[in-house]
Amino acid sequence: MSGAGAPTFAVSGHGLRVAVVSASWHTEVMDGLRAGADRGLEDAGVTEVTRVVVPGSFELPVACSRLAKSGNFDAVVALGVVIRGGTPHFEYVCQAATQGLTQVSTNTGIPVGFGLLTCDDDQQALDRAGLPDSREDKGHEAVTAAVATAVTLRDL
Repeated sequence: MSGAGAPTFAVSGHGLRVAVVSASWHTEVMDGLRAGADRGLEDAGVTEVTRVVVPGSFELPVACSRLAKSGNFDAVVALGVVIRGGTPHFEYVCQAATQGLTQVSTNTGIPVGFGLLTCDDDQQALDRAGLPDSREDKGHEAVTAAVATAVTLRDL
């Protein structure tokens, strides 16, 4: 499992405004990612949260871009899951979403927490979704990374 060596740290995001954008596909996994994100926000002391739901992972970058450009948020978190199927669709969606989210962050200077799971099968997604039987909590990790980066940028 790729979680080996992941940093663990606490960060105070008190006073930060965070938007969480989540995709709709794969309900069980998305419910876990959203719950993990909520735990991360609570752990960081973030109380000003806007939640937006988009149809799928391909739509994450445009929604994150609009929110980041609004000037109303210190960080944006993207949550989604793409599971490999029998067509090249997986590669196209993963690449487009990843590049789009990277562009949002670098073009706006607003950190984007990357909570997009790109998995070979359902079990890999469930193992990362932050559910009671999961090995990892990528929703929490995405929020923590975004908040920590927002704090770092604020202090620069």
